[in-house]
Amino acid sequence: MPELPEVETVRRGLAPAMEGARIGRLELRRADLRFPFPTAFSDRVSGTRIVGLGRRAKYLLIDLDSGETVIAHLGMSGSFRVEHEAENELSGAFHHARSKDEKHDHVVFHIEGAQGAVRVIYNDPRRFGFMDLLPRVDLDNYPAFRQLGPEPVGNALDAAGLAARFAGRSQPLKAALLDQSNIAGLGNIYVCEALWRAGLSPVRAAGTTVTPTGKPKKELVRLVEAIRAVIADAIAVGGSSLRDHIRTDGTLGYFQHTFRVYDREGHACANPECDGTVARIVQAGRSTFYCSRCQE
Repeated sequence: MPELPEVETVRRGLAPAMEGARIGRLELRRADLRFPFPTAFSDRVSGTRIVGLGRRAKYLLIDLDSGETVIAHLGMSGSFRVEHEAENELSGAFHHARSKDEKHDHVVFHIEGAQGAVRVIYNDPRRFGFMDLLPRVDLDNYPAFRQLGPEPVGNALDAAGLAARFAGRSQPLKAALLDQSNIAGLGNIYVCEALWRAGLSPVRAAGTTVTPTGKPKKELVRLVEAIRAVIADAIAVGGSSLRDHIRTDGTLGYFQHTFRVYDREGHACANPECDGTVARIVQAGRSTFYCSRCQE
């Protein structure tokens, strides 16, 4: 499933074509995705202007001048592409072939904006993604957002705040980081990579990174810095293209080429000062990759 860097990459790819543009028509080619579309979805969106594109955790937010917001989740295989209507060509460089099988094109935003007439097409072979629509003022009460923790970008995430969430917790550190109520948007890949950068074991109890008085230990400060860095690095190269993730211009993300532990079982640890080997264990049904020698 696409993680935060992939969704942020999609947001940035769509922004030039969508922000400030008018949605002339919203075309729905089926009645549902994972869930049915909102009531009168096409009528409520058609004719509105997009005032901004945002993101909350792994959700794309399309803010409309009607005061409503489209919430889009990519699921397992969802992707957007931008096509100029006149030329029927992708907007932007097209470095990698991708499927444009129309039977998987389920939603089409017909856009009128600075780039002329374009189609923003949502394609989803498995149909695990979904779209919803609600007033912007109600976003904080949206079921998926109510319990979300701070974003791992910007200044919202800090060691003191995380210490308050981890204090006294015996839960494994990896599980605590995957808990969206602690940090919003972190997924399996980037948690593994951040823990390696911070030199912390995924099986270590989360509470051991906090002092008896509730202050963050140096290990937790280091972990927060590693989380911020790994997310920033992944966004800079367009995320990780492991299976279905492709950017809006058809190119693939490249962060998978810089993995230090994820999916590297049996490889030598990338830490030049370590002679350990990357191991794989299973935690809560998910593969965890780490070096038991330098991650303590």
